[in-house]
Amino acid sequence: MISDDAPRTGPSGASDRPRPRVLVTGANGLIGGFVMTAWRAPGSRFAPVGLARTPGPNADIVTDTGDLDALVAACAGIDAVVHLAATSAVDSTWDAVLESNLIGTYNVFAAARRAGVPRVVFASSNHAIGTYELEGAPALYDLDDDRVYDHTVELRPDSLYGVSKVYGEALGRHYVDQYGLKVVCLRIGGTRDPAAPSHPNQLWADMSDRSPATLALRRRMRAVWLSERDCVQLIERSLLTDEPWVLVYGISNNPRRFWDIAHARRVLGYAPQDAAPALIGDEGETGLG
Repeated sequence: MISDDAPRTGPSGASDRPRPRVLVTGANGLIGGFVMTAWRAPGSRFAPVGLARTPGPNADIVTDTGDLDALVAACAGIDAVVHLAATSAVDSTWDAVLESNLIGTYNVFAAARRAGVPRVVFASSNHAIGTYELEGAPALYDLDDDRVYDHTVELRPDSLYGVSKVYGEALGRHYVDQYGLKVVCLRIGGTRDPAAPSHPNQLWADMSDRSPATLALRRRMRAVWLSERDCVQLIERSLLTDEPWVLVYGISNNPRRFWDIAHARRVLGYAPQDAAPALIGDEGETGLG
């Protein structure tokens, strides 16, 4: 387990306990940006090392996850890996999934093992069970719908992208059982750029917009949103747990939650700070939507 203690400071104000060094793949991506920004801030408990395939604001190391030898070198002196690099489009082609999400993910786990890194946090996805949502929507988003899917439900990926995330989870379990690696898999919900129209800050800004498309998007985001700071907290809690194997969902404390976060609360100590608004602006809603 990475210590939960904040870095100690000496008389000069400088820390006398080195911060754990965490390799963050996909550092120039959306979630990578959230993590790198948070951990580069003063007082952070982690020292991030950003890895990306192209130069960018967070790329301390520029290499592709397809290069196993380069990943082994990048893992030297690293205390944990947060693996975020992937093709993230749900409709990704087989070739894209094969290169980034299958070969790349294998290389990350293999490199961690070869370099002696004890822990990997793997960014999985709700799309590992996405068919439940496809079949249940839109009623699944209603506040009075009581369906909840936890970490024990049957796998039902909705796409090759979802299949690739199931593969990453299975690979993680294999490395736990066969090599003693500690692995946390996060089935991440709806993260959004704060400037994107689908982010709650934007989506709920103009409540006079009651178009069917806007109401439908608000109804879904009310259930699936994962805020930036809750996302970072979830990843941090994944680094701090002593559990050897964890599979949890990641969403904020939304008024509708059909993906279970009780397990994340229990095993990781996850305590989401944010929630999407309850009211969606539908004239037919009764106080809670």
